[in-house]
Amino acid sequence: MTLAYQDYLKMDKLPHMWCSGCGDGIVVRAIAEALTELNLEKDKVVIATGIGCWGKADDYFTTHAFHGTHGRALPYATGIKLANPDVHVLVLMGDGDAATIGGNHFIHAARRNIDLTAIVVNNFNYGMTGGQYSATTPLAARTSTSPKGVPEPGFDVSNLAEAAGANFVARTTAYHAVNMRKLIVQAMTKKGFSLVEVLSSCPTYFGRYNGYSPAVNMMKYLRELGVPKAKYEQLPEKEKEEHFPTGVLTDKDREDFLTIYKRLNNVKMRGGTNG
Repeated sequence: MTLAYQDYLKMDKLPHMWCSGCGDGIVVRAIAEALTELNLEKDKVVIATGIGCWGKADDYFTTHAFHGTHGRALPYATGIKLANPDVHVLVLMGDGDAATIGGNHFIHAARRNIDLTAIVVNNFNYGMTGGQYSATTPLAARTSTSPKGVPEPGFDVSNLAEAAGANFVARTTAYHAVNMRKLIVQAMTKKGFSLVEVLSSCPTYFGRYNGYSPAVNMMKYLRELGVPKAKYEQLPEKEKEEHFPTGVLTDKDREDFLTIYKRLNNVKMRGGTNG
């Protein structure tokens, strides 16, 4: 029996807790629709999270869930996957959780090519704790802790995953909801470490400090910021600095960690499906 997307959600928990205009709710629905498209049993899916606005997302799913400490969602998810290779493990992290406090875990999970799907919602700041700048806040952007502008360039989360060895890397925005679902489906059917980075809206802090209020202007900003990869590559260098490529950025078939581990140790372990 195919489940509807609502079956993967705790409908009695809605409406959600996030600020008006936040992109998190859009991503929750895209994940639920992806699970429906893949026709996955709820007890074959584990959602692992850390701390932050997006880290609260596991509250809304009827699948298994693990809510861990800040920056540690990937180590927990790695343990869950290696002990239970048959389950699909989704790791939901914000830019603070994945690339700032959890940055070291992020690059090593990609390097090891652990068979997980990470969905990083990047809103360019620590929204839950007052809008401080994170490792992805763009150069010169204003936040509550950089009122005159951040003096450091921000990390490119997708480039980090690509450089570290991830099998599948894709980027979209909260504005492009349909494309987001398709990319999550592709990521979840890929063996090895897969990443979907979602550039998202935080009108309460990032938008307000950087001239993107009201919330609809934050969405227009995201629509203009993300450019399909083929079109992005045709842009002049100056315009490339002001935009991000979207769509599938990396798609390869390097062996995942568990496959290599089993071969090197000549051991038989349960399962081995994607997830």
